[in-house]
Amino acid sequence: MAAMTDRLFAEQFQIVTDPVRDSVGLSAIFAVLSLLTLFLLLGVFRVRAWLAGVVALVVALIVAITVYSMPVGQALLSASEGAAFGFFPILWIVVNAIWVYHLTVVSGHFDVLRRSMERVSPDLRIQAIIVAFCFGALLEALAGFGTPVAVTVVMLMALGFPPIRAASVALIANTAPVAFGALATPITTLGTVAAGAGTDPRLNADTLGAMVGRQTPILAVVVPLVLVAVVDGRRGVRQTWPAALVAGVVFAAGQFVASNHISVPLTDIVASLVAAAAVVALLRVWQPSETPELAVDGAARRAETVRPAAAGASTVVRPDAAAEVARAYAPYFVIIVIFAIANLGPIKDTLAREPWTVVLAWPGLDVLGADGKPLSSANFTFGWLPAAGTLMIIAGVLTAFVLRIRPGAAVKAYGRTCLELRQPIVTVTAVLALAYVLNQSGQTSTLGAFLATAGGVFLFLSSVLGWIGVAVTGSDTSANALFGALQVQTAAKAGLDPVLLAAANSSGGVLGKMISPQNLAIAAGAVGMAGREGDIFRKVVLWSVVLLLFMCVLVTLQGTPVLDWMVPAG
Repeated sequence: MAAMTDRLFAEQFQIVTDPVRDSVGLSAIFAVLSLLTLFLLLGVFRVRAWLAGVVALVVALIVAITVYSMPVGQALLSASEGAAFGFFPILWIVVNAIWVYHLTVVSGHFDVLRRSMERVSPDLRIQAIIVAFCFGALLEALAGFGTPVAVTVVMLMALGFPPIRAASVALIANTAPVAFGALATPITTLGTVAAGAGTDPRLNADTLGAMVGRQTPILAVVVPLVLVAVVDGRRGVRQTWPAALVAGVVFAAGQFVASNHISVPLTDIVASLVAAAAVVALLRVWQPSETPELAVDGAARRAETVRPAAAGASTVVRPDAAAEVARAYAPYFVIIVIFAIANLGPIKDTLAREPWTVVLAWPGLDVLGADGKPLSSANFTFGWLPAAGTLMIIAGVLTAFVLRIRPGAAVKAYGRTCLELRQPIVTVTAVLALAYVLNQSGQTSTLGAFLATAGGVFLFLSSVLGWIGVAVTGSDTSANALFGALQVQTAAKAGLDPVLLAAANSSGGVLGKMISPQNLAIAAGAVGMAGREGDIFRKVVLWSVVLLLFMCVLVTLQGTPVLDWMVPAG
C-alpha cells in the first residue's frame, strides 16, 4: 500500500494546453466546464456558495485527470495547496479584519463612528462614496486580498445599509483601486512576468504602471456614479452626482498623476486621500437637495421619509465626546499605520526573508509548465509575520487596548467571528483549490491560448482574459502572473503593442473582482448572509460585465490612432 501511495503522488506532470486532438478550441470546451458549473450554480440555481465551490472543484478534478491526463495524486496535491492558500493568507486576513470590527461593536464605538460619519453627511449615498470608495481604496492600497470588502461592508451595515446592498456597494467599489492594491503588487508581478516574455524595454513595472494609470482612472470616474445608482437608483444619481463626480474625477487625477509622475506603489494611497479630502470639502458648501431614509428590507428603493438638506446643513446628530470619537477612529488609524510601517522598503525587505517568511516546496507536488520549467506556484510562501492577517491581529490587540476591552471579551469576539464565517471558510478554500487545479492542470492556460487565437480581435478580448483570471482566483496579482506573459507573446504574434495588452490584463482584471466567489463569500460572511452569495452575485454581475465592456472599448481605442497617444512611447 505504501509503495502504491508513493507512486501515486510521485509521478511528474507537464502541462499541455491542447490535450483534445491537439486542438486548443476543443480543449477549451472542457476547460471552461468547471467555471460554467460554478457560475450557473451560483447565479441561476441559487446553490449555496460553499456547495457550488465544492461541486465545481470536483468537475475541475475530473477534467484534469480524464482530459488533461494529470495524475490523480498531483491533482489532489494541487487542490490541497490551493485550499491551504485559501486559508492562509486569504481567510487569515478576512477573519482578523472582521474581528477588529467586532471589537468596535463590543465596545460600542462603532455607533460613535457611525454618528461621526453622519455629521459629515447623513446621506447614505454620500456615505457609500466616502466609506466604500475612498476608505476602501485606502485599505486596498495598504492590504488588498479581500481586506477592503471585509472591512467596508460591515461599516456600511452599521451605517444602516441593508445587507445585500452593503455587500454589492463594497464589491463594486473594490474595482478601480485593485490594480495598484497592496502597494502595487499586481503591477510589480506583471512587470516581472512581462519582462521575461518579451524584449520591449518598456516592459517594466514603472511603464506598465503608467499605462494602467491611463486606463483605470477613466473607470474610476464612473464607479462612484454606479455606487449611488446601486444605493438609490436614478434619484440617487440625480441628487448626488456632484459628490460622485468629484470623488471619481479627483481619484482619477490622483491615480494618473501618482502612477505616471510620483510612485507606482503609492498610487492608491495618494488617490484615495485626495478624493476623500475633496468630497469632505465639497460637503462644506453643498449637500443633496434631500436625504431619504432608504428602505432597509432591500426589496425596493423607496423613501420612507424625506428630510430637506440645505447647502452646508446636516441633520442634527447626538454629539459624542471628542475623546470617544478619536477612539472610534483609532482602529482604522492603527491599521493604516501598521500596514504603512510594514510596507516601508527596508522593513518590507527584512520581513520577506527568513525567519519571518518561509518559502516551501509543496510536498509531493511536481508540475512542469508547458515550457518544461517547474511552476513557481508549486512553492508555498508562508509569510507568517508580514501577512496582512497577522498585521490585523496586531491591530486588533492594540484596538482592544485603546477601546478598553477585556481580554476575555476580545477572545470571545474572535470565537464568534470564526463561528459566523464557517461557511465562507469552506467556500474560499474550495474556490482556491479549484483555481489551483485549473492553473496547474493547464485548463486556465487553455482558455488563455484559445482567446489568443483571435489575432487582431484579441485587442478587444485582452481585458476579458484578465477578467477571467481574477474571477477564478480572486486576485489581480494572480491573474497577471497567469496571463501577463501570454498577453505579451500574443501581442508579438498579432503585431499589437505589448505594453497596452499587458496593462489591459490588469485593468480588465479588476472588474472580475466583484464576481469572484472568493470575494462573494467574504462579503456574504461579513454581513451574516453566508449561503446567499448567489443573491449578491446577481446584484453585481451585470455591472461587472458592463464595466468590462467599457474597458474593452477603451483598450481597443488605445490600440488605434484614435487614442494610441495614451500609450507610453518609452
